[in-house]
Amino acid sequence: MLRDWREEDIATYAAMCADPEVMRHFPALLSFDDASAQARRIRAHLARAGWGLWAVEIKGGAPFVGFVGLARPDFRPGDVEIGWRLARSAWGHGYATEAARAALDHGFVELGLAEIISFTVPANVPSQRVMERLGMVRDPSASFEHPAVPEGNPLRLHWLWRLAAT
Repeated sequence: MLRDWREEDIATYAAMCADPEVMRHFPALLSFDDASAQARRIRAHLARAGWGLWAVEIKGGAPFVGFVGLARPDFRPGDVEIGWRLARSAWGHGYATEAARAALDHGFVELGLAEIISFTVPANVPSQRVMERLGMVRDPSASFEHPAVPEGNPLRLHWLWRLAAT
């Protein structure tokens, strides 16, 4: 279930962002304060825009396992990205794909977007598999060096995937 974030989600989110496995495709782990600030920015955007990175709750199960949703990357004006970050306990159950399909539907139907992108590092095969299940196609001509990742860092190169509205 996709929903607004709650105050009690923040501690779980911070623990996820301090987990080396969850964050292995990101340049650094986040401190509690940094993760908390990020969660508050996500909540504020949802409240303001009515869409964004929704909290994921497992019906009849965990009240919070991460986020899935849509965002506008600061460094790619005009683009809307679909993204996700889930706790290890939620991996391998199809939650990312199921929730991402709902987020894509919202983006194409409710927001009228013509295209939604996603991107990740070449080593992040699990996320690439989710993108493929969603029908996204990698655009090799659009690979880029992520501006928020320091030069020389092996996580700087990102592959871009696209999905057009049908």
